[in-house]
Amino acid sequence: MKRNIFITLVILSFTIGSQAQIVKIDPLTKSVSQYDRSDFLIKLKGAWDNPYLQEEITLDMLVTTPNGKNLVIPCFYESGESGKVSTWMARFTPSEIGLYQYQFQLTEKGKRKDLSKKKYFYSAQSKLKGFLKVRDNWSLMFDNGDLFRGVGFSLCWESRINDDSKYFKNLHEIHDRYNYNYLVPLFSENGGNFCRVWMCSWNFPIDRKDNFNNNRYTPSNEYFNPSAVKKLDQFVDLCQDEAVYVMLCMGQGDVAADHNFFISKVSKERYKNRLRYIVARWGYSPNIAMWEFFNEIDNIQFRNSKNPIPSEDIVSWHDEMSTYLKQLDPYNHIVTTSISHRDLEGLNSVENIDINQKHIYNNTTVIPSEISKYVTEFEKPYIIGEFGREWDWSKCFDDFSHEMDIDFKRGLWYGIFSPTPVTPMSWWWEYFEARRLIPYFRGVREINDRMIDAGKGEFISVTVKAVDLQSFGVRCGNEVYVYLFNPNNTTAITDVEIDLPGLNNKYKGESFEPTTRVYYEMKNVEESEGKITLKGEVLGSACEIVYILTPQ
Repeated sequence: MKRNIFITLVILSFTIGSQAQIVKIDPLTKSVSQYDRSDFLIKLKGAWDNPYLQEEITLDMLVTTPNGKNLVIPCFYESGESGKVSTWMARFTPSEIGLYQYQFQLTEKGKRKDLSKKKYFYSAQSKLKGFLKVRDNWSLMFDNGDLFRGVGFSLCWESRINDDSKYFKNLHEIHDRYNYNYLVPLFSENGGNFCRVWMCSWNFPIDRKDNFNNNRYTPSNEYFNPSAVKKLDQFVDLCQDEAVYVMLCMGQGDVAADHNFFISKVSKERYKNRLRYIVARWGYSPNIAMWEFFNEIDNIQFRNSKNPIPSEDIVSWHDEMSTYLKQLDPYNHIVTTSISHRDLEGLNSVENIDINQKHIYNNTTVIPSEISKYVTEFEKPYIIGEFGREWDWSKCFDDFSHEMDIDFKRGLWYGIFSPTPVTPMSWWWEYFEARRLIPYFRGVREINDRMIDAGKGEFISVTVKAVDLQSFGVRCGNEVYVYLFNPNNTTAITDVEIDLPGLNNKYKGESFEPTTRVYYEMKNVEESEGKITLKGEVLGSACEIVYILTPQ
């Protein structure tokens, strides 16, 4: 009898020990603050062939906020073997002040296997701003109510081992200079607060094994490359330190974005698992401002020009993935995707894509009209995610460097005076850094912030007339801002007329020179009913000026 009892206990012990279960929960953040990251280390026992596939195994943190909202925070695998005790992590950023309840749920093959006991932590108030959300066409807003307009720049990748640029190969291959530890602080110091970066085979290649064309990454057979994951961890931390917000272009991962990618159930499930890992690992960060699915999806569509991928399949994929991402992401980050120059019917109307995006080269002049057109037609914000005087890297930009510089400058101001929440983002970051143009962002940021403060988020376009000049105007509260650019080869001398219906204030004027950031008092401000006239303004060829009119 005793022997039978002993055998039964041994069998029972073995059975319990082999079951999927949460073994231990260790909160690593001892003092939790609103809008700041909290880490949890979880030990569990589970079975899988691949711990990164949610159809095999998932760990979720179930959170109830002080206001009673229920959140599901996806967790991610760190280390360990199937059938043995493994290590998982949860990264959570609380948005509310007060007492939070949480527990962890372990699932295998879609069935819940274990649910931990309820635990609690208190989130204290902080001075952090939280996550960015769409406010309107002109601006974004933090969770705490502060307004934000991005002064943006492309910083899409760090330098590579081998670059295919004929004229700037050496520039692009300077590894100790064109890296994020140099570029991001430099950009931030000079007023930049928003950048766009890529996940691709040579930059943050989280699902690539080898052949990175970049010595920052180490070959690995892991499902997600540890060196790439660590590098993206460091980059997000760096952006937080420098107060720079990021549009993260996620791409398709280390697979071909062919027709099958957009229609295959297997391909879609693989991509959803990739999204789950990205959200679980980096979704906690308010400095990830936007998720971007693709860079220039229309160019992917027409890689095979004789047999392009049907637009409806690409649009359907974006609808499915954006819906999934919104359900998955507890922080509701802004979602976007981009085209080069060809619209896909229906793409701009996908419900869960918050901001539409286009890239413009060789035609910077049309940026204001393009923004206004798309905002009006689709009733959601529009961003110019790339722009430039030239896209063709086989040309020597030094042959027309002055034109490149002019284009870089005016594109930023077109954004400041247009209904877009982020300024157009210039390409060729290495080239413009080498030409010492990064300090130019200071003046743009200065006027940008002044506009926000003056209008408390109010941006109203006003009509400005200046013969032979490009002219733009915006009223922010009681202040009026005007931008003029002279595209001609001759100096312009002209009156500048600003329509202000219902004008009942006396205004004083000051001019602002964007490069030097020097203000000059204006003596030529004339007022009449509903109009302000700046008499005899002089503007040199390819020059620009900003006017600020303030009630006396």
